[in-house]
Amino acid sequence: MASTMNPAFAYTVVYVRDVAKSVVFYASAFGYNVRRLDHSHKWAELDSGPTTIAFTPLHQRETDDLTGKVQLPDSNGERNPVEICFDYADVDAAYKHAVDNGAAPVSSPEIKNWGQKVGYVRDIDGIVVRLASYVNEPTKSVS
Repeated sequence: MASTMNPAFAYTVVYVRDVAKSVVFYASAFGYNVRRLDHSHKWAELDSGPTTIAFTPLHQRETDDLTGKVQLPDSNGERNPVEICFDYADVDAAYKHAVDNGAAPVSSPEIKNWGQKVGYVRDIDGIVVRLASYVNEPTKSVS
């Protein structure tokens, strides 16, 4: 049965300790441009294509009261229930660039049994970021 709804995946919101530091980190470590950093430093966005990557403080009245407080892992041996994944044509170069710009190395890039090259780092808040090759090369749209 086909859905009559046509949703668009609009945002991923990342809850961080310091919005300004995190958005600058993501721009330098992963190659994005900062689209917006609110003057209050309670909201920032990366220019990441049709789906926005946004940053907001870990705790704020507007969301804590409505949806509950953000729970962080207790140690580096634990992780959040979500990971962020960025695809690159050259995963080795992206991994090195991320680590050289402050990402904590977790696992160097390696070829997985499904054929994708994948490496892992942690951002400055301990969030796991997967750096991977395209599973299938993106198709070029015909203009």
